[in-house]
Amino acid sequence: MLTLTSPVDTAAHRLPAGVKLAALSLWTLLLFQLASPLPLTLALFAVAGVHLGLGGAAFAAHGARMVRPLWPFVLIVSLWHGWTGDLAGGAVVILRMLAAVAAANLVTMTTRLSDMVAVIERLARPLARLGLSPRRLALALALVVRFIPVMLDRMDRITDAWRARSPRPARWRVLVPATLAALDDADHAADALRARGGAD
Repeated sequence: MLTLTSPVDTAAHRLPAGVKLAALSLWTLLLFQLASPLPLTLALFAVAGVHLGLGGAAFAAHGARMVRPLWPFVLIVSLWHGWTGDLAGGAVVILRMLAAVAAANLVTMTTRLSDMVAVIERLARPLARLGLSPRRLALALALVVRFIPVMLDRMDRITDAWRARSPRPARWRVLVPATLAALDDADHAADALRARGGAD
């Protein structure tokens, strides 16, 4: 639960976490400078090419699976921009989102949680003057990064389990089991952190 690092070893695994996070920030800024579908499509292909070049087909397939939970957002944006008649604008939003999330997943797949926490903690040190604990803030942010794809995957599994047992659409009916699963995962994560000395 506390790690989504890919077991496929790549050269990116050996890069410092700070370098990868800085590159991700610059990449995201670049994506927001691109305002037409063609360069954003090329950017998305570039991220896919990096996945393939680093770890081959297995690594790229794992990266594609981590982007798959974005399909509801892709659907909503497509429907809205189709209704308003701004298909090019919708394509820009979707391509930018996919390229940014795929790059973020690449960093997540090749960076250990402890390394990510260390970088965020260093960046948050000035906040200690305001009474905020850099360690706790860093751990909270890192856990959010790790838990979001885990919870999206859990939602998919709960929805699949509902479909296997009922012909009716799942819709709101999966919210309660998904909430209970999230609380259970949070409880296990808290136990694991306490066993390792906590957040201090």
